[in-house]
Parts: sequence; C-alpha cells; structure tokens
Amino acid sequence: MDGLDLTGRTAVVTGGAGGIGRAVCADLASLGAHVVVADLDADAAGETAKALGGTAAHVDLADPASIDAFTGAVGPVDILVHNAGVSIVEPFTDSDPAHWDLMWKVNLRAPMQLTRALLPGMSARGHGRLVFVSSDGARAGSGGEGAYAATKSGLFGLAKTLAREAARGGVTSNIVCPGPTDTPMVRKVAEQHPDLLDKLARQIPLRRIGRPSDIAGIIAFLCTDRAAYITGQTISVSGGITMQ
Repeated sequence: MDGLDLTGRTAVVTGGAGGIGRAVCADLASLGAHVVVADLDADAAGETAKALGGTAAHVDLADPASIDAFTGAVGPVDILVHNAGVSIVEPFTDSDPAHWDLMWKVNLRAPMQLTRALLPGMSARGHGRLVFVSSDGARAGSGGEGAYAATKSGLFGLAKTLAREAARGGVTSNIVCPGPTDTPMVRKVAEQHPDLLDKLARQIPLRRIGRPSDIAGIIAFLCTDRAAYITGQTISVSGGITMQ
C-alpha cells in the first residue's frame, strides 16, 4: 500500500523502552524509520534500539537540562511521539503536591519543551508528525488519577494549537488516547488491586483490555503520508469503552 513507507525518516519516541513505547518503536522501524528510543532507563533503551537497529538516548523528562542536551544532540527529527508518562494513583484530596510536580514535568512540560525545540526544524523542511499520547482517563475522568488526568488533559490544548500553527509547514499534530492497556504501569497498579484487570475487561465492549500493539498501530499510521490530511484530532483506542 502506497504512503506507508517511512524510509529516510527519523522518529523520536519518548518512553520508547516501555510497553506501548517499545511497540511504537517496533512499528515505526518496520515501516523503515530510524527510531531514536528516548527513555529514562538507559539499559532498556539500549536493548530496544539494538533489537530494532535504532539509536538509544538516555533522557530524564523531569529535568529540563537533560531535555536540552538531548535536543541539542539528536539532529533533524521528522516524527516526534510523546509517549512517556507518569501516573501516581491516589485520591486527589490525599495526593502529594510533589507528585503533581513530577507528573506536570513529565506529562506536559516535557512535551512542550521537546516540541518547542524540534518543531522549527520540521517546519523548515516542510514535513513533520507530532503524536501526543494522552489517556481516556484524561477525557472522561478516572478515580484516583486527578493530577495525572489534569496533566494529560493539557496535551489536548497543546496538540490542537500546534495543529493550527504548524499546518503550513507540513506538520500534523494529533492525540491518541489509550483506554485500559496491559502495560507495566497498569500491572504495577494492579498489584494493589488483584481483580482490577478482570473488572476492566468486563466493562469493555470488546471484553479485553488493550495490548500495546493496539495503540502502536494507530500511532504509526498517523506518522505516515497516508495520514497527511489528519491533524488536530483526538483518537481513542479503548475497545469501545469510550465512544464519541
């Protein structure tokens, strides 16, 4: 099928060594992109990059200086997938403001800083793809995730504004919202609530929680030329639990 080849494109995926991130990196690499696996876990990033023929980059998204060092060294980037995220589950009235700060830095400030540094090059070259991974919890609310939802909600306004501002430079900007997905982050939460995954699956029309590959497929598509006329959109991948 024409328009799906990413040969010659360089893609940065934050959180690229995690569950969804690794699946995104694999899909982009399979389409021919050179993938930069950006992750706090340097060893996991190296393993992922080695397996895919990409490049590993250690980046601490909570540290603006680390982001600056990364963007100063990475070179031209055609695709930027903001996949990394931090979720700390706690009732909002009991939540720790230090946790708010961490989630703000990683979930919202880092995508802003990365995009501000890399978008001008995309626009100058006349081509670019921005994909922001938010959450259905940010769209609909999710118990125990007030600060997480707030920071991930900020991506909606950022991505849609960028869709308007960057369009004439040939850059698209879209948001993907995973529903409940089997990732290490979700498994960690499930350790405290053994029946959580089964409960979630029963609420989903397709009767299972998502797999990382379910999310990666739409992200990879949005990075291709086939999606060149899609911008400013929010797409849920949730097995039908969220319908618009």
